[in-house]
Amino acid sequence: MADNQLRIMIFGAHPDDCDLCFGATAMKYSALGHKVKFISMTNGNTGHFSMGGGSLARRRYDEAQAAAQVAGIEYEIWDIPNGELMADLATRWQTVKSIREYRPDMVACHRSNDYHPDHRAVGQLVQDSMYTIGIPNIMPLTEPLRKAPVLTYLNDSFTEPFPYRVDIAVDIDDVFDRLVEMLSCHVSQFFEWLAWDRGELDEVPEDESGRKEWLAEQMRTRYGTQADRGREKLVELYGEEHGSQVKHAQLLMISEYGRQPTAEELAALVPFLP
Repeated sequence: MADNQLRIMIFGAHPDDCDLCFGATAMKYSALGHKVKFISMTNGNTGHFSMGGGSLARRRYDEAQAAAQVAGIEYEIWDIPNGELMADLATRWQTVKSIREYRPDMVACHRSNDYHPDHRAVGQLVQDSMYTIGIPNIMPLTEPLRKAPVLTYLNDSFTEPFPYRVDIAVDIDDVFDRLVEMLSCHVSQFFEWLAWDRGELDEVPEDESGRKEWLAEQMRTRYGTQADRGREKLVELYGEEHGSQVKHAQLLMISEYGRQPTAEELAALVPFLP
């Protein structure tokens, strides 16, 4: 298996971003013996209404590691404060070094057009790194990559300057419950901060099983919407009978900044598709 083992690398802005956009897909890679690494480029230290700073950053680190255990992946958190991620040279070199050292076959990240400045910075940093990772005299003590990874974008709904295009749609029905379990590890976010931000904090059940079902209902809507959005691609990839019945999906868009895979390469890169 080692000779055919894929290495998949996901960059998110905050602890829980990768989980929301790629958590179920990561489980599918992990189940086949492939390696997946999530990187949150910030430490999440402002993502709450009643706590923050170092104590929140440490809490979110622990939550991310618990989520990683559920999915069977590696989870790295960079110690950059929320809201302060910049597409500057120092952070670009950190990104280049991380990609070179991990040597991924595929990278995924936010697009650089997004509502959140941290998300936009992630997209810019990863895009700006994709050519640089192969230049020997930039960061010469870190071995450059001779073959660029395929770069994909995590799902979003933004239309400026151009709308999201569904190139890969993954049926996640079989791992949906595990995804909810994974997301539930981020207690500070899904049951506190995000619920508060939406004015729903008083609706969060107090018992653990009730909270998970409450979250599952929200996620059924989220990933059901993605399945509908990617229906044409699901039918193309899985066939009419299967694709038309998928309830939950995660989506990817292939970026022009990375290596452009052939149909055969794409099939090898996403081995759990039919």
